[in-house]
Amino acid sequence: MSRQAWRGLPDGFTVRLDRHTRVAEDGAVLVGGTPTRVARLKPPAAAHLRDGAVVVRDAASAALAEHLMTTGMADPVASTLPPVGLDRLTVVVPVRDRPDQLRRLLASLPAGLAGTIVVDDGSRSPEAVARVARDHRATLITRPVSGGPAAARNDGLRRVETAFVAFVDSDAVVDEGCFETLLRHFADLRLALVAPRVLGLETAAPNWITRYENARSSLDLGRDAGSVRPRSRITWLSSTCVLARVDVLRGLQPAGFDGTMHVAEDVDLVWRLVDAGHRVRFDPTASVRHEHRTRLRRWLARKFFYGTGAEALARRHPGEVAPVVLPPWGAVVLIAAVAQRQWSAPLIAVTAGVVTVRIARRLPHVRQPWRLAARLTGYGLSAVAAQGVALLVRHWWPLTAVGVVLSRRMRRAAVIAAVADAVWEYLRLRPDMDPVRFAAARRLDDLAYGAGVWWGALRGRSVRALLPAITGSARRSPR
Repeated sequence: MSRQAWRGLPDGFTVRLDRHTRVAEDGAVLVGGTPTRVARLKPPAAAHLRDGAVVVRDAASAALAEHLMTTGMADPVASTLPPVGLDRLTVVVPVRDRPDQLRRLLASLPAGLAGTIVVDDGSRSPEAVARVARDHRATLITRPVSGGPAAARNDGLRRVETAFVAFVDSDAVVDEGCFETLLRHFADLRLALVAPRVLGLETAAPNWITRYENARSSLDLGRDAGSVRPRSRITWLSSTCVLARVDVLRGLQPAGFDGTMHVAEDVDLVWRLVDAGHRVRFDPTASVRHEHRTRLRRWLARKFFYGTGAEALARRHPGEVAPVVLPPWGAVVLIAAVAQRQWSAPLIAVTAGVVTVRIARRLPHVRQPWRLAARLTGYGLSAVAAQGVALLVRHWWPLTAVGVVLSRRMRRAAVIAAVADAVWEYLRLRPDMDPVRFAAARRLDDLAYGAGVWWGALRGRSVRALLPAITGSARRSPR
């Protein structure tokens, strides 16, 4: 093995524990990751963890860094990784009309790129798109008939001659330093694709929709970096902007994006890369700006459209798409909470107690197993409650609506879920709008997306995307 790449990580490659990972017992025990696990580091491994970071210097430190990244406990520090020249990157932009947005995007691209390819996906006014591409010295590919963004991106991918490619949507603007930061991540030889954070593009006169989207956009994955894979904290990436290795994309089957998909093709690509053994990352220290929809009808239609992609993903990736993912004990807790019977609270308490005991018995290597087990159980109950709320007001809201008509208890549960969700999100995000309009926007967002999920299920004649996943157990959850 070369000293230049221990386990695919070069000397100097640095990872840092993320803010969700807890350090206990003077650095000997780590609690975090997805799913949450408890890891005791042996003294030689613990010696490599200094100030919450691991620097790759040999095979042992590389193995620890690899483990922390794989489990989701730590993320690479991009600023410590070697730079990659922009001359090794080609940008591909799929566009259909929207010449003004295209001009704005091309003007935001950094100098020094190997090239830019604009793929006109059947524009009604192709001359305007061609003029913008020519003004910015971009290569133009014209598709006479629209085949969707995925097919357009694949046409551009076939013309790329560099090692890396960036796919950027025409209604975005690239922030300074975005590409340079993301390219550094490819020092990890297992990394196939990386994406920045997608923030809202500031407008002169924002309305309540844009204010809501700036705080709670479907495309904004938050401020925490992480590994991307199914059933993890970050399960997908938006194709608004992604950077990838060209040879890896061409080696997939089908190559690149699935050109037959018009929605959720970005999620499908990420999951196929993970299935093939590659790593995918999200780095919010790099960002692009996206022009959000400002009209109510178009905004709701887009949310609905996103929801319809769940059925296609469930068909292509069986077992990976579910509105909620719960351990068996979590399902018991949810059922008891919604039932609102005299036995509900005692059953939840007993269930939590049993889970705590099972976790504690699996932590003999920890000095205070009961305290840690109680904390992990609390985290689990919070996650179960959050998923239950989402199930009632988002994914299963048509069933909730029927239940509200028939049951007083369901009415109470629905009101509590809707209010609790809006209050929690408002306090967490601190949006630039009043609580009432935020709550209304939040509920419209959920109604539109949930309707799309159900419509996709009806159209595909399958309930796969609507079925909750019951997986794992209290005995297996801590690792």
